[in-house]
Amino acid sequence: MITFYHAPWSRASNILWLLEELGTPYKIEKVDIRAPGGVPEAYRSIQPNKKVPAIIHDGVLVTERAAICTYLCDVFPEAGLAPAMGDKLRAPYLTWLVYADSVFDPVLAAKAHGHEFMGGGYSYGSFSEMVDNLEKTLASRPYIAGDRFTAADTQIGGGINFGIRVLKTLPDKPVFLDYVERLAARPAFQRASQKDHALAQEAGMVAG
Repeated sequence: MITFYHAPWSRASNILWLLEELGTPYKIEKVDIRAPGGVPEAYRSIQPNKKVPAIIHDGVLVTERAAICTYLCDVFPEAGLAPAMGDKLRAPYLTWLVYADSVFDPVLAAKAHGHEFMGGGYSYGSFSEMVDNLEKTLASRPYIAGDRFTAADTQIGGGINFGIRVLKTLPDKPVFLDYVERLAARPAFQRASQKDHALAQEAGMVAG
């Protein structure tokens, strides 16, 4: 059993989607990242910055989405979400998993908060560079790592969907919308979205 530390409509939502794709049992431990007093200090023993997501599997704690994806897909290879060593998609798969955490998220968050900056002074580059990279990549292939769906799509695709539809920060370029439409047709995406919406209702984030 996987214990999954989660808050609805957060970066952890993409790990919820991944868990649905894996089809392995898990239980959700809700973390109220929006509580007036902040996340309880006790949670820092799970995640040092009191962020989500985090997982515990067989007593092993894993934090950071790229690490969680890599770990889970390698532990459950039968799901076919991670290209194997020697597969031509292994390198782009790993690249895009890390890109989601190290470039996409910080750049999108900065843009959403109105923080304008020149890319040269920051390790993750500029917003326009990130958008151009995504557009160029997705114009050349149906999925972020290549010709088939991988766990990297749960992170990049989920982020693009959130950036367009919720944050309304990413431009709704046709190539992005086509990509999200392909992903949204997946049953695991639909199950995860329904679960996340229900959790958001429980948390009072959306009307019932």
